Amino acid sequence: MAADDEDYVYDEDSGEWLPAGELAARRASADAVEVRDAVGNLLADGDSVTLIKDLDVKGAGQTLKRGTVIPAIRLTGDAQEIDCRYPGIKGLVLRAEFVRKR
Repeated sequence: MAADDEDYVYDEDSGEWLPAGELAARRASADAVEVRDAVGNLLADGDSVTLIKDLDVKGAGQTLKRGTVIPAIRLTGDAQEIDCRYPGIKGLVLRAEFVRKR
């Protein structure tokens, strides 16, 4: 199938006829949530972060100290929450305002 054979779809937002693939890409980028750390760096899945504050972990009876490295974070779709793993703590969710990208 040649590139000229692609289906065109009417985009109601812009009032233009666009290739279906381009319209899908525009909608996906519009739905993406940007998650930024305490100093404004953009975070992505798989990034490592460092804590900038001592945090008491509810239910674990443990305190994560400032400077602790958390590897391989996952974004949750919320602009302020990141999901991560840490030894001895199951289901850890951190606020982006307390971490800095490594």
